[in-house]
Amino acid sequence: MSLRLSPWLAALLLCACASKPPPPDWQANAYSALKSFSSAYLSGNSRLANFELDRARAAVASTGRADLVARTELTRCAIRVASLEFDDCASYAPLAQDAPPSEQAYAAYLTGRWTGINPALLPAHHRAIVIGGAAATSQGGSALPPGTLAAVEDPLARLVAAGALLQTGHLSPPDIAVAVDTASAQGWRRPLLAWLGIQRQRASDAGEPAAAARIQRRIDLVLQTGSKVQ
Repeated sequence: MSLRLSPWLAALLLCACASKPPPPDWQANAYSALKSFSSAYLSGNSRLANFELDRARAAVASTGRADLVARTELTRCAIRVASLEFDDCASYAPLAQDAPPSEQAYAAYLTGRWTGINPALLPAHHRAIVIGGAAATSQGGSALPPGTLAAVEDPLARLVAAGALLQTGHLSPPDIAVAVDTASAQGWRRPLLAWLGIQRQRASDAGEPAAAARIQRRIDLVLQTGSKVQ
């Protein structure tokens, strides 16, 4: 499965991409491993994902740089958030005290702790999400302004944003549909099943049994085709 890394993941190797000489082995190894981890995790292959994540961790840890190690753990957290698997970025927590402000802001964003967050410290594609959420709150609403989530161009970043928004209560039913369509278009089975589950529950809570049943049939179709999500 082809996977285009989000700008946040690619940022791990900014210095490598900018350098003229061949980059050190750790940079190429970390980039390759993170890309493979993302692809495997989103497709539902946990065993391969764990192997590749360990490979990325080893490569980055060899630098002794807290910012890069923290970013690797936040990459893991972000992909889990995209799949609605919230663990409060537990693997990042031991590194938080040595992480720079940008990583600290991103961790707060991923875990739904947006109070006092500085959007300027976030990756560019997430700034509008936080600003939109703040505007909705100040106006007494809960939903993000229409079209804000869909305007995030990178599919993975869009799903990460949707997961972050869900934790803050700013995600509307149309935005849930955006998340479902995004995961479906990319063929990312793990987040697709998670977001379909949210969509089904919302339909059930709204007293729409026909819609809930239709969504369940779609879930069953995903589960019945290909290997099961691990």
